[in-house]
Amino acid sequence: MDARLDRLDIRRSGPEDARCRALLLPGGICTTEFYADVMAEPALSEAGLGLVAMTLPGFGRTAPPEDLSMEGYARLVGEVAAAERCDVLVGHSMGANVAIEAAALGLFRGPLVLLSPTFSRADEARFLGILDRAGRVPGLGPLAWSAMLKAMPRAMKKDMLKDHVPEDRAEVLAADMADNDPEFCRRVVHHYYAYLDRYPSLVTRLRESGARAWVVRGDHDEIGLKDGERRDLEASPQVTMVAVPHAGHLVLVDQPARVAAVIVEASRGVGA
Repeated sequence: MDARLDRLDIRRSGPEDARCRALLLPGGICTTEFYADVMAEPALSEAGLGLVAMTLPGFGRTAPPEDLSMEGYARLVGEVAAAERCDVLVGHSMGANVAIEAAALGLFRGPLVLLSPTFSRADEARFLGILDRAGRVPGLGPLAWSAMLKAMPRAMKKDMLKDHVPEDRAEVLAADMADNDPEFCRRVVHHYYAYLDRYPSLVTRLRESGARAWVVRGDHDEIGLKDGERRDLEASPQVTMVAVPHAGHLVLVDQPARVAAVIVEASRGVGA
């Protein structure tokens, strides 16, 4: 791996000579810590899988890339997947959208596990759109994001506790979310919304990529999915919809064993 990629925040587990390796992408304002519970699941080690989790650069106060566009992140992910010899791409939230774009651009050709992706601007959480608009007002954006980074982790901790995540674990993850640069968040979310505006329906983009994909959503996910989007996904022979009970947007934290089982399913027949 070249020096640029070597500076990334990466967490690895599993055998070096694994028959199949999965690259795991956390969501926005999250780091590899959010995959710790999934990576510890026995089903993954029993399947002999190699796991590589990578924080999207810029989040968790890591060094941001020069190109903050979703296409730029997709190109970086394609490079990392190739360098790490990964056969399966797993993404959560914004990381799932980066995975969709990597497949759409032909930068990754293996199966995808998409944990709570956003398929259109209307599906995204309303507060994020408000923050994006506030971020365009000179002097207001960083202040709005500073306030959000104080309030949102506390709210997410409450949601995790409702889904029976242990309190000490919820505290670790909430602190991880709070440790972000407000100005970077403002800029990257602006690029993210520009991406959603370019592609009114990412369902079409996913289907046309030809990727085999598992779309995994908690039964009370805060991110929307319009009826037409669901019908189109269910009608696609290469897409499998997975509903996870007792889970919200942080399905990888709420139900790590179920997520691990989907990753094992996606890996079958790969690298054999």
